[in-house]
Amino acid sequence: MVLPIVAYGSPVLRKVCKDIDPGYPNLSILIDDMWETMYRSSGVGLAAPQIGKDIRLFVIDSTQVFESLEKDEEGLYPDAPGIKQVFINAHIEELEGDDWVYNEGCLSIPKIREDINRKESVTLRYCDENFEEHLKTFDGITARIILHEYDHTEGKLFIDYVKPLKRTLMKRKLDDISKGKVNVDYRMIFLK
Repeated sequence: MVLPIVAYGSPVLRKVCKDIDPGYPNLSILIDDMWETMYRSSGVGLAAPQIGKDIRLFVIDSTQVFESLEKDEEGLYPDAPGIKQVFINAHIEELEGDDWVYNEGCLSIPKIREDINRKESVTLRYCDENFEEHLKTFDGITARIILHEYDHTEGKLFIDYVKPLKRTLMKRKLDDISKGKVNVDYRMIFLK
């Protein structure tokens, strides 16, 4: 089932989320719904707060990014061809590498994109959908998507990395989004 995306301004997007256990109600259905919602919204990642749940759960599919690249561009990214993965109770163990800039957007903040600096790699401890624990390092675009979605579980948004002057300049657009004054081709829940 396609779920509505929570828009910027909702308090759930600013909550630090809680870990869950294997007994979380209807978890497999929720994960399936998150995949369907992400794909229907043309996203490459989706975190539980974006569908109104304050739990440490997100899904990513970085393979979609590589499908859209030219063949000669693929060699620029160490993580090609990408991954499709569920992350439960994720916690960062280490951030490494240089900062690099990439233009990011967010399903909860439609029509706004900004160049954001993030580290090249992240080592993450997490559980998969079967609650098997993993400790793994991710690089490149995959690391960036993970860090973006991980931030959602920490109550952070990509616009928090934007310089204050730019944030001031985008305030009106952000206010419009929180009031539902934005056209998107997916379902959203807005503050009124």
